[in-house]
Amino acid sequence: MLKYLLQGLKLARPYSFRLTVGIICGFLAGVANPLLMVSVRLAVNTIFQTASGDPTGGLLGSNAVPGFLRKLIDFANSLSPSGNQVSHTVIVVIIMLVPFSMVLRSGLGYVNVYLMNWVSMRVVMDLRVRMFRHVLTLGSSFFSRTSTGTLMSQLQAADSIQHALGNSWVTIIREPITVISLIAVLLVRHSQLTVLSMCILPFTLLPYALYARRVRKSTRILVQQVSDQGKLVHESLSGYRILKAYNLEKKATDEFESTSRLMANHQMRIVRAGELPSGLMEILGSIGVAAFFLYIAFWTKPGAMKPGDIMEFTGCIFLLYQPMKALIRLHNQLEQARQVSAMVFSLLDTKNDILEPEKPRPLHAAGADVKFDHIKFSYGEKPVLHDFSLTVKAGSLVALVGSSGAGKTTVTNLLLRFHDPQSGKITIGSTDIRDVHTRDLRNQIAVVTQETVLFNDTIFNNVALGRDGATRPEVLDAAKHAHAHDFISEKPAGYDEAIGEKGAMLSGGQRQRIAIARAIVRNAPILILDEATSALDTESERAVQAALEELMVGRTTICIAHRLSTIQRADQIIVMEQGRIVETGTHAELLARNGTYRRLYDMQFGE
Repeated sequence: MLKYLLQGLKLARPYSFRLTVGIICGFLAGVANPLLMVSVRLAVNTIFQTASGDPTGGLLGSNAVPGFLRKLIDFANSLSPSGNQVSHTVIVVIIMLVPFSMVLRSGLGYVNVYLMNWVSMRVVMDLRVRMFRHVLTLGSSFFSRTSTGTLMSQLQAADSIQHALGNSWVTIIREPITVISLIAVLLVRHSQLTVLSMCILPFTLLPYALYARRVRKSTRILVQQVSDQGKLVHESLSGYRILKAYNLEKKATDEFESTSRLMANHQMRIVRAGELPSGLMEILGSIGVAAFFLYIAFWTKPGAMKPGDIMEFTGCIFLLYQPMKALIRLHNQLEQARQVSAMVFSLLDTKNDILEPEKPRPLHAAGADVKFDHIKFSYGEKPVLHDFSLTVKAGSLVALVGSSGAGKTTVTNLLLRFHDPQSGKITIGSTDIRDVHTRDLRNQIAVVTQETVLFNDTIFNNVALGRDGATRPEVLDAAKHAHAHDFISEKPAGYDEAIGEKGAMLSGGQRQRIAIARAIVRNAPILILDEATSALDTESERAVQAALEELMVGRTTICIAHRLSTIQRADQIIVMEQGRIVETGTHAELLARNGTYRRLYDMQFGE
């Protein structure tokens, strides 16, 4: 558990000044607790001694008063001209030490808690940003095997770390100092009674030891349940149409209720494990205090202990409860933080399987051929591409066709470096794309896919995402070329119209034309069209196809198509089966061969 606190301290390095001040205030706040009880003892003894006719109680000449307090009392004496006034001044000074000690204790405690929580919140904020940035740099294989719900749970787990980290830093700095300083005062003032009282301490720790294992087990299960429930919520909300269409609402609700009940049960186990030991500690501690009173009542001489001394001893004992309870709760908090931190840092330790080059080369894709050279690729043990070789001439349109699973989309994913091939290489011009930084590579490729990705924002912002810094005239011009300007202008807010989550306020054809406008704004020399019209009706397809034809002008285009009518004017058509190229040629050439392409064509259009 200490490992995660140290990791937190390492992350807090940018905030070292506030952290240092918070640690110092925590240390002083811990020392201020016994100072409070010393001031109470002095005040009570002074009051009782004054009542018995001894105004100063012999305090000025005794060892009961620490040196700095004796100097303070001497200074108070110097302010009064006569004897009676001296005694009153001394009494007032000694009594006022009680609120002064309390103000000091509370003020230092506030600054300690505030600064520790300030630092912990900034640390967790940095950690969340670091996690999010790291996740977005990971390769496609990571997203293929990790659900979105799990990732959301891992990102939200940082909130639990913030709560535990802030409380842990406060507790682990202040409370041990409080315990040590209180015990030190007790040993100095009442050594024999303190040693006897400490004999009870091991028994007060027994409940803690008994419940520690339950805390670990419940925390581990709770963290897993939170992750599972996050996954369930994401899948249910993103797939709500299927849930409703198949009347699965009750099934999803029952599963959510089951995980919620299990989470509540384990949360209550953790609460019991934290509260029962602290309650039993107070009970056993009060038995010790009762034994102390019995000792004073029956086994000491009358007047052997002054009232202030008795109050000091019992006050120190009771003041020990809170820091010891806090230290017990600290174990539970750290155990929860350990489980959550393990999930967070395991995500941060996930390596990207796409390695950036140490010395990236510049890429000039405009006017350059794209060449796939003897590519072999597999997803795990499943082979997808077998010795795949293809050259796409600069400015040409090459279409990839074939049945599902032939490897068409894998070809474009390799060009974008979502994956790297197990053997072979891909070059743009004379540059191997593995020698280019992925950001530079992807800046020179525009993508339009069947599943259009739009964000819950305005139309303008969704189009402008194509290139950082795109101006409004550039966005309007791109929309016109994408045949989208007319329907955008009809919207109440025009280009500032919000389109809802995933573009829900637009039709399929409108969403696709927004995506094409975004690709036009990008103005990249290489274009990938991944079944960009396959999900559209005939009327929408015509509008989108017209936009695509404008987009393809002057660009090297790789088009994946199931509808063969959209690629008849391609410069070259590549027919794929099971990861291999089986035919190449133009539309007319392939029809004349009566091969695989002809079979696919006849299946769509008849003899």
